[in-house]
Amino acid sequence: MNPAEWLLRTSRIRPHAAALLRDTDVVADYRAFARRAAAIGAGLADRGIGRGDRVGIFMTNRVEYLEALYAIWFVGAAAVPINAKLHPREAVYILENSNASLTFVSDNVGAPLAALAPGTPLVSVDTAAYRDMRDREPLAAAAPMAASDMVWLFYTSGTTGNPKGVVISSGNIQAMVLGYLADVDDVAPDDAFLYAAPISHGAGLYNFLGVIGGCRHACPGSEGFDAAELLGLARALGNATLFAAPTMIQRLVAEARSSGQDGTGIKTVVYGGGPMYEADIIEAVDVLGERFVQIYGQGECPMAITVLPRAMVGDRSHPRWRERLRSVGYAQACSRGRVVGPAGEPLPAGTIGEIVVAGPAVMRGYWKNDRATAETIVDGWLRTGDMGSLDEDGFLSLHDRSKDLIITGGSNVYPREVEEVIMHHPSVAEVSVVGLPHAEWGEEVVACVVLKQGHTMDERALDALCLDRIARFKRPKRYVALPALPKNNYGKVLKRELREALSPGGRQ
Repeated sequence: MNPAEWLLRTSRIRPHAAALLRDTDVVADYRAFARRAAAIGAGLADRGIGRGDRVGIFMTNRVEYLEALYAIWFVGAAAVPINAKLHPREAVYILENSNASLTFVSDNVGAPLAALAPGTPLVSVDTAAYRDMRDREPLAAAAPMAASDMVWLFYTSGTTGNPKGVVISSGNIQAMVLGYLADVDDVAPDDAFLYAAPISHGAGLYNFLGVIGGCRHACPGSEGFDAAELLGLARALGNATLFAAPTMIQRLVAEARSSGQDGTGIKTVVYGGGPMYEADIIEAVDVLGERFVQIYGQGECPMAITVLPRAMVGDRSHPRWRERLRSVGYAQACSRGRVVGPAGEPLPAGTIGEIVVAGPAVMRGYWKNDRATAETIVDGWLRTGDMGSLDEDGFLSLHDRSKDLIITGGSNVYPREVEEVIMHHPSVAEVSVVGLPHAEWGEEVVACVVLKQGHTMDERALDALCLDRIARFKRPKRYVALPALPKNNYGKVLKRELREALSPGGRQ
């Protein structure tokens, strides 16, 4: 099933329904949305791009993002959406690794990319070249796609320092869509999907629900997240649905409290990217009402592992409601989940082990990385690398992360990629990066540095080095100079000991 077929279907059923909005301004109905995507697709086809090819998207949230996505699918190619917050160097790696035939960009992030990699084929959506593509004769039909065909190549950070490409197939997307409709929320034609979180990630994956339902797709004027703007836009549009990281919800709640608002206009906030603290979600419900649904997913099983529906997020009558609120819910209808031991054996309720998942939403594998695929999908089960436990009712609680992943503001940071950058500084002998709890961001990135003899800590220089190599959100918020790093008998750094020493009450 080609996702472009969903757009064509809605364009025929509800041709004049509002589709693409900048703030509250309608810039395209569904007939125009489908025509634009098909026309841009024709432009891609003229460049020889077709089934199986990869096309990058590196831009901030705007309606052209959705036009480009569906244009890519019209010709049967796969989209490679890249987080606009990434450093251009990181974007170049992704484009080279995916062998992207072309990349759609917006000038605000595309210009630095063009300067860094002048030979990369780019089309800016802010130029006449893009508008000419959009105004040409459209393709008559979408290219056929099998369930196994890749439609989305999602790059997730890797422990080796380079991100891995997750192959998300048409079948994976269909399973995610069905899981949403079965467990997460309903979709009605007068709904508005708001894109405040990056379209390159979870927020964008939910666009399919809006297209199938013939809903409005609204991109804020800021092209990102601003709490006051978002509350006002939701109030103006009504029936707004959005995906948000916990830190975004904290800011929404703080803004609503300070401005005396109650979330009017918001239908549903789906939150993920890490569980919320119990006190934070209780406050969110108290301030904004029962509008929240929690999901747990990974790029390798997009948005589709577990769900805690709004009735349970808002419930205060169940004898174990607090325990459930601290969980990430139960398995979605399209997924099976287990907690297993080192040999892959299922563990009894209440026992902490690795979370594994099976089902039609699980990725095909990693792009051009058979070894990583074989290590991650074992006997049909996806090894998430997350540690957790199941209770007797099937509710999953997250505990630690076996791969030392740091989740800050809903974005993933793997320590190794930050460590590799810091090690380039001539004053650094050793470094270990850990995540520490942070009230607003969930976790903050902290670099523990052992300096070479005779050198002193220069935090500004380390910051400048990181900003030159990696995304701003990945750079450490703190640098701690240590005489040595704690290690085991095999020379491996004991990150747990570092975290304990740096936590309140610990000894450095």
